[in-house]
Amino acid sequence: MIEVFENIINLYSNESITTTTIIAVLLMVLFLGVYEFFVYRFISHRSFYNKSFNITISVLPFFISTIILCLQSNIIITLGTIGALAIIRFRTAIKDPVDMLYLLWSVYIGIICGCQLYEVGVLTSILVTIVLVLLEHINFGRRPFVLILHSNSDIEKDVVESFKNDKISYKFKSRNYTNKGYDYAIELTIKDIEGLKKELSDNKKVTKYSIIEYDADDIV
Repeated sequence: MIEVFENIINLYSNESITTTTIIAVLLMVLFLGVYEFFVYRFISHRSFYNKSFNITISVLPFFISTIILCLQSNIIITLGTIGALAIIRFRTAIKDPVDMLYLLWSVYIGIICGCQLYEVGVLTSILVTIVLVLLEHINFGRRPFVLILHSNSDIEKDVVESFKNDKISYKFKSRNYTNKGYDYAIELTIKDIEGLKKELSDNKKVTKYSIIEYDADDIV
């Protein structure tokens, strides 16, 4: 048992972790972290840009990469780190699933750079960027909109019949009835937005309307 324990300790005694290695790891983390920062800022088209989250995912790899370096040096540090991380709980909810991707990417950068697999990290980051750009710009023809209608009379039946004739996917989100008129909020998935605008403009019962484009919960 003593020999087995000594072999394990020798396995974790990594004397190759020098100051040069640490600086190289941190510089590579800096490069990939800044790269992810700009990818999140310019590729993720959002109306409400979360700068705090972007800073977090850019700085997080520094801590993870140095933790990985420490885990390679000493078994005592390894066990202590595992115990410390086991009691950490993060309560902040991630609302957008895409943010989970960037958070995982940040952790990945830290682990890969800590293991000094720089080529893997760079190639993977470039490939992920290409995939994100392609998926962000893929358009299947129909786009989601929110239509806000105001009229002096109840035109719900007319609107529904018009949508069915034009084969427009719709869903009424709210109906507001007042003495001054009727207000409708309708979620639409439509291809020809110009045709819808012309039809609404020609409808004399519609006093005013607004068309809002959105992506998931982000209003454009």
